[in-house]
Amino acid sequence: MKLTKIIASAFILLATSATIFAQTADEIVAKHIEAMGGADKWKALKAMEMKNKYSVKGMDIESKTVIVNGKSLRTDISVMGQEIISAVDGETGWTQQPTMMGGSGEPEDMPGALIKESRKQVNLGGSLLAYKENGSALELVGKEKLEGHLNSEDFFGTEKFQSANLVFKTIADKNNNVYAVTADLTIKGKTNPVTFNISVNGNKATTNFKIDRSKYDIKYGSGSFFDNLGDNAISDNFDLMVELSF
Repeated sequence: MKLTKIIASAFILLATSATIFAQTADEIVAKHIEAMGGADKWKALKAMEMKNKYSVKGMDIESKTVIVNGKSLRTDISVMGQEIISAVDGETGWTQQPTMMGGSGEPEDMPGALIKESRKQVNLGGSLLAYKENGSALELVGKEKLEGHLNSEDFFGTEKFQSANLVFKTIADKNNNVYAVTADLTIKGKTNPVTFNISVNGNKATTNFKIDRSKYDIKYGSGSFFDNLGDNAISDNFDLMVELSF
């Protein structure tokens, strides 16, 4: 059956390998860092510069972020000719916002909580690379406890919502057995459009794309719903892996 003829519903399965939980948290982190290329290579990086350009509601926005590994970062954002600046160096930080955006137009001290959050970004390679040096701790949660929490109303509420549906709307051939897909994804009774590329091999199709859980009423630990979460905030984005058989 050709992929272009498929209108499919995919069940989303959340599973964690039992072998993972036989390892310690440090062992899991060590394997993660090794898969990224190793701690020595990341620590050898001196600095990184990132530039972005995008449009939001008709406004063209440009940003540049410079990170000095393990030490400091500065972000400059240009919106409609106005400049927004934020910078953190060690334990100090400052921001500058134009008056038309609620600022004073002059440099101001950055709140301590925001400095703490911003400092998490100064370590190239991610926060796990030097979590011990940063005074952080890891907890390895058992499979039963983790799955029980994911199944609860805090997350997916599987007692009431026993499945999630991914319904394909359009499929376009991109060659080499790769297709561009637009689809409707329904989780916890909330439906939103998604787009992604899917690869076909024989009678199986696989894809992996990011989902914003806040669009599906998954509120637990979300900064989109709750203020002042600090280090307890959990990212709204998660990776969704889908495998279809036909």
